[in-house]
Amino acid sequence: MSAAEARPPLTKRPPDPLLAAFRAAATTAGLFDPEEGPAYADTIMGILSANPADLDDRFLLIEHRDGGMAAMQWFYDYCVANNYVKRAQLDRNPRFDSHGLTVTINLAKPEFKNMKKAAAGNAVSGGYPKCTICHENEGFAGRDKRTLRTLPVTLGGESWFWQFSPYGYFDQHGICVNTDHTPMHVDRDTFGHLLDFVDRFPGYFLGCNAALPRIGGSVLAHDHYQGGGELLPMHKAATWAAFTLADYPDAVVEILDWPGTAVRVVSKNRQSIIDVSDIIREAWVGYDDAANGIASHDADGNRQSALSPSAIITERGYEMSLIFRNNAISDEYPEGIFHAHPEYWPVKQEPIGLIEAQGLFILPGRLVDQLGIVEEALAEGRDLPDEVSEFSLEWGELAETLAGNRDREAIHQAVRDELGSVCYRILGNTAVFKQKATTQTFLESLGFAAR
Repeated sequence: MSAAEARPPLTKRPPDPLLAAFRAAATTAGLFDPEEGPAYADTIMGILSANPADLDDRFLLIEHRDGGMAAMQWFYDYCVANNYVKRAQLDRNPRFDSHGLTVTINLAKPEFKNMKKAAAGNAVSGGYPKCTICHENEGFAGRDKRTLRTLPVTLGGESWFWQFSPYGYFDQHGICVNTDHTPMHVDRDTFGHLLDFVDRFPGYFLGCNAALPRIGGSVLAHDHYQGGGELLPMHKAATWAAFTLADYPDAVVEILDWPGTAVRVVSKNRQSIIDVSDIIREAWVGYDDAANGIASHDADGNRQSALSPSAIITERGYEMSLIFRNNAISDEYPEGIFHAHPEYWPVKQEPIGLIEAQGLFILPGRLVDQLGIVEEALAEGRDLPDEVSEFSLEWGELAETLAGNRDREAIHQAVRDELGSVCYRILGNTAVFKQKATTQTFLESLGFAAR
């Protein structure tokens, strides 16, 4: 399945053909050089785009008449039509399901193999705006944000805003950003914020990265959440075991049948969701378990454990998924003990953030060419080529699976299955509790009892 097949049809067509014709005509006329075309197209589309106040008024009118989800669909279509969301480019990304996960290869996103490089890619020299997601970026010419439009959102009585991601990873992917430039954090208020958002837009999910380096995304300096209009694999994960807490009989905590360590708090009572989620959060961030290699703080006293929450609304009520994360390092694993282990780096070396921890993997675009070489060698019965020698693990597993089969379609499917298998194992690397029974022991230490 391609990314295009996974997305619902647009009510408006992307402007790519028209902009391509404009750039070609302007270049032929000598108005600008070909490499200047995208910037000029951005300028033109910025002029044509509605001013933010008028757009906000239109959104509220649609929301009042048809509901929040209809208004969000209109806003998304608008951001595609004004060329901020690069829908045509997103639809070219390979996408398929494997091993209970969704795997994508992102042809537009640069590969950042560590968080320092990722943070540098999101930094702004000169101090204005302070970072790439500050509200001041809306319409800002200095960073080619002329077409960026945002939507005001109130979370916990505070001013936030929503914007769609230009190179989103899934349907209607966007971020909800604190209007104030304040650092990322996850606390009791976070759970209420996420519920405020899904109350207003019940077809969306909204989640928060763990607010620590190596496990918390690339923009830690500015508080923000991620979400969108597509449920991710972890949202649909089966339950391994269920528990309750005596003081909150209307809430259920489920250990998920999932390769990472995650639980799901379910209740129709909003306050119970917040209270139970925060009980688990407070316990986890201070939890030490030497027998399982878990330390809440490093030798210098820096916190290492964090929680990554994600909220949706279903027929069961509110569902708050809580992903247990830890960013400890060691001599053996300098990039992170609970990070993708080195044998999987040819496929994925970048940190595992909220989206991938929930089962949607974003793999680097280089894999298209590299795995094409692997497939060709398998089809021709050759040895692993030197230029892709780093894929020796995958090669060995593919050779065993194929057992000499040189059919190209069978090889292509085997390669996809291998990618899904590697991604599944990477999520296993991120699991702080390698056995579900250990997660159960943790919950029982807090007073939870099996249902």
